[in-house]
Amino acid sequence: MRPIVAPFFHAESCTWTYVVADDATKQAAIVDPVLDFDAKSGRTATTSAQQVVDHVRALGLDVRWILETHAHADHLSAGHWLKSQCPQARLAIGEGIRTVQKAFRPIFNLGEHFPVDGSQFDHLFADNERFAVGAIDAEVIAVPGHTNDSVAYRIGDALFVGDSIFMPDGGTARCDFPGGDAGMLFRSIQRLFALPGETRVFVCHDYGPGGRAYACETTIAAQKADNIHVRDGVDEAAFVAVRTARDATLAMPALLLPSVQVNIRAGRLPEPEDNGVRYLKLPLDRF
Repeated sequence: MRPIVAPFFHAESCTWTYVVADDATKQAAIVDPVLDFDAKSGRTATTSAQQVVDHVRALGLDVRWILETHAHADHLSAGHWLKSQCPQARLAIGEGIRTVQKAFRPIFNLGEHFPVDGSQFDHLFADNERFAVGAIDAEVIAVPGHTNDSVAYRIGDALFVGDSIFMPDGGTARCDFPGGDAGMLFRSIQRLFALPGETRVFVCHDYGPGGRAYACETTIAAQKADNIHVRDGVDEAAFVAVRTARDATLAMPALLLPSVQVNIRAGRLPEPEDNGVRYLKLPLDRF
């Protein structure tokens, strides 16, 4: 079945958020929502997420799922805020989030009281788990490599790949974060490449390589033919060599430290301290 997919672009982080709807039942899912964050001032806002909510309400959609493809390192998630706007929705991520939480709890010195069992989320998806958006069948495909918790969601003929692959001219995601592994990412992508060629692929990020217009949709066939890092004919060893060499040239994402400590909390900001102010931690000389 073919869901209706509405994309929303967050220009500051080059992130795509999607509303995925079953037109027959009006049930929907929201994939990878963004909370606005200005690092210079430390201010948050829900302007971008409100646009998603406005779209949902204008079409009378019943949002049942808020789906995170992973604990993002380049933007704060609006998942927690969206639950206040769509209270019937369940906020979900892959069960690998437990590994990510365990890795980052000591980095941010969150203490033993910080749960690393994924309980901040309403649901943790297992690999190959099935669910539905209205009458449209959906499944979870674990795609670790960029991060331990990375998953893709196939909803009908639409595949939401997170950061595993970008548009064909953008290649693939970096693998040098804690828990990243280029060989694992290659094997994960092969699982996606086993899907039908006409499967619609929706990416989480696009940076407009070469100055082209930002784009969000391609197909499995196009990825297999043209992806600059992992097209047909590229074996695992060659991919790992290219990916590792490229990762060595990349700077740390500007929002990694603010983003991860919020996103492992399912988008919930830290609790206010005794002065009523919330604080994010920046571990010095750790990376």
